[in-house]
Amino acid sequence: MSATNASGISFAKKQTFFRFLTLYGVMSILILSLMGTLYYQSKRSEMLSSHRLAMQLQSEIYIPRVKKWLENGHDLTTFPRDLAYQTALYGYDKELLVGNTRDLSIDFKRNIYLDDSVIHLVLPLAPYGLGEYYLIFETPDDKLWIYQTWEHFILYGGALSLLLALIGFGLSRLLLRPMNDAIALLDDFIKDTTHELNTPVSAILTNLESLDTSHLDDASRKKLNRISIASRTISTLYDDLTYLILNHDLSVSNTPLNLTLLLSERLEYFRHRIEQKKIDLHTDITPDVIRDFDTTKATRIIDNLLSNAIKYNRMGGKITVLLDKKGLCIEDNGIGIPSDMVDRVFERYTRADKSVGGFGIGLHIVAMIAREYDLNITIESKEKIGTKICVRLQE
Repeated sequence: MSATNASGISFAKKQTFFRFLTLYGVMSILILSLMGTLYYQSKRSEMLSSHRLAMQLQSEIYIPRVKKWLENGHDLTTFPRDLAYQTALYGYDKELLVGNTRDLSIDFKRNIYLDDSVIHLVLPLAPYGLGEYYLIFETPDDKLWIYQTWEHFILYGGALSLLLALIGFGLSRLLLRPMNDAIALLDDFIKDTTHELNTPVSAILTNLESLDTSHLDDASRKKLNRISIASRTISTLYDDLTYLILNHDLSVSNTPLNLTLLLSERLEYFRHRIEQKKIDLHTDITPDVIRDFDTTKATRIIDNLLSNAIKYNRMGGKITVLLDKKGLCIEDNGIGIPSDMVDRVFERYTRADKSVGGFGIGLHIVAMIAREYDLNITIESKEKIGTKICVRLQE
């Protein structure tokens, strides 16, 4: 899996944003669909009401002709035709007597209705003193009202969608503000912590390096080694925090750098921590691997990969360090990374195992530097088996 393009936005922040976006989007679609349905039904009812009025007005002219036809013996060949609408006459048993309507299956329970692009008006003739007859008016639906409805829906629906999107944007900012404030607070805490760590850590390391341990017994020497390990651990964390906070202000000097010598120096720096956990270290280092690189940034990559390989390894574990002209690979057989966390370990403040200390910024710094130098990082990890991280160098 490639991690070079890891996002700087935390997983929790993205997850919260996308969950809100999904929920808000679904609710907006439901609201727009409901409003669209109600508007469609309203325009449909408006259209039928218009046709009902026109048909009823026409029936006032047509029904007297039907009455005269019935009084004259209702000869089927002389049934009056209406010029405006197709008509039909049904008997009391609701069977067709005569007519020229296209649809013969009439719903007598409704006064007016739209069915298969045809509008029907059902008029009982009993109120007109013509017995149990039903007069049917039929006309095709020209569908103009549908086109107008769509035009209005697109116009007003688009405007409403834009309004809902603006509201959603404002709500998302309000929703994410507490999280942004928490991240800012954590950044401030890191800045303050870094400032307070500098002086005591420097003093401890300086005095440790000046101590003469030749006259110490084994027990005292072990205690001193433990102090040295703890101090170097704090120093590494301090270097990470300093880089994370000040990386935009640090001067960059990309000069030919002997990565072989630098890696050897950093392995010696971590030697006490490796020995403390009784880790079996295997190295395969090509001599004089030289690349244009900033020394501080190359150090941060090596230190963080080595530190994680030691930190997340088990007692008596194994670490393999490979450096050649293609790049650097560091592999351990430690606790590994859960499959659902592999995609997130390069994100800021993300820790695969919270039982182990740290701020979760080491691999984030590695990803930042890799992006800056257009390097490719691959990570292979299985829980309880181990992790292998490779940084591929440019040719």
